[in-house]
Amino acid sequence: MATKKSNSFRNAADDFLPEEKEKKIPMGEGKLAWVKDERTHKILGAFFILFSLFLFVAFTSHIINLSRFETDQDILQSSNWKWFKANNERGASNMMGYIGAWFSHLFIHKWFGIASYILLFTIFTLGTRLLFKWQLHPMTKILRYSFFIIVWISILMGFIFNHDNLFMGGGFGYFGYMWLKSLIGAVGTATFLFLYALAFMIIVYNIDLKFKKGLVQYEEEPEDMKVAFSDHETEAENIKQHYEEVHAPELLVNKENAKLVEEEDGIQLHSIPDEDELVETGANIEEYLAPISFIVDPIKEKKIDKPTDFELKIEEHEEDVFVPEEIQKPILDVAPAARLAGLEDPYDPTLDLPGYQFPTLDLLQEYEFTKTEVDRSELETSKNLIVETLKNYNIAISEIRANIGPTVTLYEIVPAPGVKISRIKNLEDDIALSLAALGIRIIAPIPGRGTIGIEVPNKKPEMVPMRSMIASKKFQECNYELPVILGKTISNELYIADLSKMPHLLCAGATGQGKSVGLNTLIVSLLYKKHPSELKFVLVDPKKVELTLYNKIERHYLAKLPGDGDAIITDTKLVCNTLNSLCMEMDERYELLKAAGKRNIIEYNAKFRERKLLPTEGHRFLPYIVVVIDEVADLMMTAGREVETPIARLAQLARAIGIHVILATQRPSVNIITGTIKANFPARLAFRVTSKIDSRTILDSNGADQLIGKGDMLFSTGNDLIRLQCPFVDTPEVERITEFIGNQRGYSSALILPEFRGDDEAGSREDFNANERDALFEDAARLIVMTQQGSTSLIQRKLKLGYNRAGRLVDQLEQAGIVGPFEGAKARKVLIPDEASLEQFLNTLYK
Repeated sequence: MATKKSNSFRNAADDFLPEEKEKKIPMGEGKLAWVKDERTHKILGAFFILFSLFLFVAFTSHIINLSRFETDQDILQSSNWKWFKANNERGASNMMGYIGAWFSHLFIHKWFGIASYILLFTIFTLGTRLLFKWQLHPMTKILRYSFFIIVWISILMGFIFNHDNLFMGGGFGYFGYMWLKSLIGAVGTATFLFLYALAFMIIVYNIDLKFKKGLVQYEEEPEDMKVAFSDHETEAENIKQHYEEVHAPELLVNKENAKLVEEEDGIQLHSIPDEDELVETGANIEEYLAPISFIVDPIKEKKIDKPTDFELKIEEHEEDVFVPEEIQKPILDVAPAARLAGLEDPYDPTLDLPGYQFPTLDLLQEYEFTKTEVDRSELETSKNLIVETLKNYNIAISEIRANIGPTVTLYEIVPAPGVKISRIKNLEDDIALSLAALGIRIIAPIPGRGTIGIEVPNKKPEMVPMRSMIASKKFQECNYELPVILGKTISNELYIADLSKMPHLLCAGATGQGKSVGLNTLIVSLLYKKHPSELKFVLVDPKKVELTLYNKIERHYLAKLPGDGDAIITDTKLVCNTLNSLCMEMDERYELLKAAGKRNIIEYNAKFRERKLLPTEGHRFLPYIVVVIDEVADLMMTAGREVETPIARLAQLARAIGIHVILATQRPSVNIITGTIKANFPARLAFRVTSKIDSRTILDSNGADQLIGKGDMLFSTGNDLIRLQCPFVDTPEVERITEFIGNQRGYSSALILPEFRGDDEAGSREDFNANERDALFEDAARLIVMTQQGSTSLIQRKLKLGYNRAGRLVDQLEQAGIVGPFEGAKARKVLIPDEASLEQFLNTLYK
């Protein structure tokens, strides 16, 4: 009975043993696992380094002691192997003994001569790669280049020295030269060596021969530009060249470390950078560049085994500037009516201040710093920790590459088939713990890339000075209506946005995270690009210390209410009046657009420049108005609806007529950033905040709570998030800029906004003084009653008055009781029904 049970148990155990063995011994491991062991690599690396040094000393000693070479050669070639005996009394003349003499005789005399030193460099490089993991160049490329150089030098030495010094070219060089000489002669051999060297230079450096004035000139491309297909300048030529070279389907088969990815425009080949298993395409493939991509025929796709190992690819980028497509401005001409009036040239608003000079570049601080280079070991350590953390949770990945930015490094990983994105997304805190980093952000997936991004802060963040941004060629040539510099992307690209296209910006972040510096960056960008006649600022500073630096440019760039002393608005009551005044300005501008038959400020100003709209008809040039409110939370707490309503009206309607609002707050809570405000501010700029709730309030998603501060920010335009490093502009730099502008000739005063009087300031009929009425008071009253429209713009157009005088007339009509109080976007209510009642009213009014 016991025997039966033991047999049944043995049979059951036998059933489970194969599965257990398969689980414990995965495919690809076992007896040959030591080959991939890191310790094996280090031992081999140390051996190759010492062996190359041994040969270097042996070769050098051999060349120095050539006179004693015959003695060593006799011993080495003896039949009884005397040199192998340790107690040889004579000894070798070579410093490294008979073994060194034997290697020297083999390499220098029998093989390649002094070209054998190139082989020592190759062995030494292989050793450093294995021991220290110095990934300087692909090993296959080094071996290939070394072979070409050794062959060329050996034959060249044989050609030059011939019988005189056989050791210079070695046996290969001498007999190779003699063979070529017998075939093509000495001159042909010299020509062959020249063409050999020229072909090698073209393959390695991709030199461009330019014949100009009888001289041959060549330009060497940077190392990281040779096969960087992602670069815009060389992409077209390289794709065409390599498409012709690799279009044959045989190049895509039997490549274990290659991966085909189907894209919208064809098949993309991603090469895994294993030294000995790179896909050979005939190109000068640079390791650690962007993945080598070219278009092949999708029909010829063949199944390729998945890679079993991978290394980190580093995507390097030129410090280029990103500017989206620019706006085409219309060509201006002068209307025939203007020519008849003697106005031959288009109207130029900048002639109001003809001597105005834009701020110079030397007003900004030039910081002395070198570009931060991220250590290769730091990248490898972070990569290994990420891979290890994912491996601990049984998450396999097939590829990983790094994209180094000024503040963070983006690791893009390609998960293995069948891995859910949510599993990686949930490991955010675990990866942060393993890396011991300040903040980790996972982008799953990266829009348009088909990868998952893990943003890891750099140990040494790079500062982005404002001067380098302003000095960039693309910013100087940018033709946006309102260009603003937002910062550098992870790819080290300058990101420029058009404020007129946003059209309003919501900026939020905790105290001390760079919000005020960001506002200064936006304002300084506009000061460097726009003339005072084209742009005005309305600055609201409840904190009374952040925007006071711009007081000096009041007569150039600022706008304010009539009668106010300080153009920087700090009082809550004045803020409400100013915002309502901007609403009045908005309504007036829409009336002008309606009269001109245009839809936006660009078309209206273009028509005004062509003098098709004349000031005698009530028209005027409309500058852009940018409203900057530094701390909207304080206003919402003290004024509430009185502030929220005009802000919402401006955000909803003011885009087309050139009024744009920038709101900033350090309290991004739902009672400050209400749904009405969020709905009309699609462009949002988030600096670091303290909680995920605040991040979702600003961006409608997480991420702002994981930034590292000091200008690190996320920019959202409603579609996806862009991580940027805000440029740094210090207070002394802003002071120098404002002083430079303020010392120039400006307007007589700041731009005067329409006068607004609140309900508590509105006069009554008892306050009306008939003796102080305007000379056109009765004409205005008859016009209002006849049309039954209490509109300031109507009085301005029909009576051909300026806006300020028309506004005073409306105030007097209100005090007299002819029109009602201000009702926002609606026209004032006319209280007199007809002209007969008006005449009777006027007779009683003057008694």
